[in-house]
This record gives sequence, structure tokens and C-alpha cells, in this order.
Amino acid sequence: MPAEPLPADQVTVPADPGPFGFVPSRTALLLIDMQRDFVEPGGFGESLGNDVSLLAAVIPPLRKVLAATRAAGMTVLHTREGHRGDLSDCPPAKLNRGTPTMRIGDLGPKGRILIRGEYGHDIVDELAPLPGEVVIDKPGKGAFYATDLQELLEIVGITSLIVTGVTTEVCVHTTVREANDRGYECLVLADCVGSYFPEFQQAGLAMIAAQGGIFGWVAPSVAYLDALSAVSPAAVGAATGPERS
Repeated sequence: MPAEPLPADQVTVPADPGPFGFVPSRTALLLIDMQRDFVEPGGFGESLGNDVSLLAAVIPPLRKVLAATRAAGMTVLHTREGHRGDLSDCPPAKLNRGTPTMRIGDLGPKGRILIRGEYGHDIVDELAPLPGEVVIDKPGKGAFYATDLQELLEIVGITSLIVTGVTTEVCVHTTVREANDRGYECLVLADCVGSYFPEFQQAGLAMIAAQGGIFGWVAPSVAYLDALSAVSPAAVGAATGPERS
């Protein structure tokens, strides 16, 4: 049987383990948890004893990716991990894990740690959502758990995700695995995801592309940007919705 022809508007990105093809009008850029509490000094990430500069390094390449994706007229989605003020959606196993200097809900330099509506819970200024870009507030590590993300993707007609954000081995990995189980094809941009642990960054990316792309594809952001440069916004016509929380 002859191979099925590729869609005329498909874009191809050189990636590991092989070329990643996507249709821009059916693809969304997903920015996972680029929040002050994780990325900036004085937040939850630093309270765990981590070097937040390793995550802040993701911001410059991600700004370029975000600008180019917006210019192409594609769908952009943001997530924020956090909880209600009464912590009713934060299980004890998460609240009591480890020995941080500040726990979820404690008052820190940027407000109560990982509490919705607090300054630290929000997305860093450099990557702030524009009006019309959806923000998914999630209580867990994966972007699909206890959110309406899948419903939103189905409404907009999204079949592929360009995945960015933090941290690689936790919220990024969990979301990519959830997406894979739901039939979405994911391209993870290697320099637009970050970990507090360099060894986890390397292993996490390798695990995604292993065994012929068991969870998805991995590529540097420059490869995505090169492919996107030929995309016409008029041909995309991506739909966006109101901010959700």
C-alpha cells in the first residue's frame, strides 16, 4: 500500500529520533509552569535548596519561541501549578514531602508559596500571557490532571504539542506522558525545558526520545524556529479562547 501523502501545510522539524511533522493550525505551544515560585530567587524552588538560575536560563530561548509562535498565529497555552488558599486540593503526601525551608501555603518573599492569586504563583514577566491566551491552573504535576486541558484541545482541534517549561523530569515529563497516552504527538524543545539537576535534564530528554520516540520527539529550539519561519499566519488561523483558571 502506498504511503499516505503528507498534508500540504505540514511543517517538519529535524528531531531525535527522527523528523517531527506538524500542522501549525492543529498544534499548540505549551509553556509549563514558568512561574516566579519556581524560576526566581525567593520562591518555592529556592526554598528546596535549588539553584534557580538553571531554570532561569530557559527564559531567553523560550521568549524567542513564544514570539515566533505568536507571530505564526498558532495556539499558545500556559500552565501554572498551585493550590487553593485553604489547601483543600493539596494532598498531604505533596504538602509534607521533603524538608524545604518553606512549605506550600507558607508566607514567602513573593506571597504564600504556590497559592493561586499570589505574586509568586504567577508567570514571569518575560513570558506573560497575552489577552486571549489560555492559562490552565493545575493542582498536580501533569497538565491534564484535574484540568480541562483535554477538552480545550479537542475544541480547538489540536493534535500536536510543542512542549516547553519546567521542570524537565517532573511537570514536563508527566505532561508529555499524559499527552502520549491521549494520542497527542509532542515535540519537546531541549533548551526551552529546564531542571535543577543537570543529570536529570539529560536523562529526562533521552527518555522521551528513546526506543523510537516512546513518548515524543526532542529538538533544539533553533530547529523549530527555522521550520516555523516559513509559516504564514493567514494559513494557520489558530483559534484561542479566554483565560481559564
